Amino acid sequence: MKNTFPLILLLLVMTVEGYAKTDTIQIVNSKTSITYKALVVTPEAYDQGDDKFPTLYLLHGGMGQFSDWTKQISDKTLIQRLSDQYGFIIVMPEGEKFSYYIDSPVEATSQFESYISKDVIGQIDSKYRTIAKKEGRAITGLSMGGFGSLFIAANHPDLFIAVGSMSGAINPDMKGWKLPQEAMTNIGNAFAGILGSKEEYPERYHAVSIINNIDTYKKNNIRLMIDCGVDDFLIEPNRELHRRLVFEGISHDYTERDGGHSWGYWENALPYHMIFFASILEK
Repeated sequence: MKNTFPLILLLLVMTVEGYAKTDTIQIVNSKTSITYKALVVTPEAYDQGDDKFPTLYLLHGGMGQFSDWTKQISDKTLIQRLSDQYGFIIVMPEGEKFSYYIDSPVEATSQFESYISKDVIGQIDSKYRTIAKKEGRAITGLSMGGFGSLFIAANHPDLFIAVGSMSGAINPDMKGWKLPQEAMTNIGNAFAGILGSKEEYPERYHAVSIINNIDTYKKNNIRLMIDCGVDDFLIEPNRELHRRLVFEGISHDYTERDGGHSWGYWENALPYHMIFFASILEK
């Protein structure tokens, strides 16, 4: 999947009749020189004038890829219809199988915080008519992508006015996760591959935990929307984040719905995130 073409290339343009247009593009990671694909959906109105549009960055989960949001959901037109309905450019970048959207201090080829915050946003703003400022951008994602959205927004508060998380895997220390021991061990090993051993580098796990970064949202007026299914193995960490946000007086929307860690849940959750972002983003 990787290559090292130095320039962004438009590979494919697909038009769904009556809906938005979807481009598959390639964007180089400036830290690794690796090129990754991304999907960019522009609303139907994009080709009808010269207006600028707000942008939603939509992140995939662990063991996934950039195209998941169009391939894994049952309604294959959902993203395009939402783009049309709200007038958003929707960008779905690559985050690889287990990058956690951080710049890994362990794996030199896994540098995704800087990739999303610098390379992806920079290319999208240069190639599309975006509202290229904080007030015109939001970011959300599922599971690993929920963590990534909250983490990148906290570390780059100048980029996003609003951030969401669906079933966010918000604490790499895995406290409160409800999975079989074998799965916990395997995921723990994956975290060690990008952060180092939790026993040897506890400060790294502390630094990236979303709960330890929540002051940034309040200081920088970043609006939050967090939801999780009541049957999700990540429900307890999400409830703890909600409690901490309430205790610190940080305004946010928090919702628990029926469902678990599944595409059925995320497909249902995304339209609620769109409603939330539409009330905030500059048009």
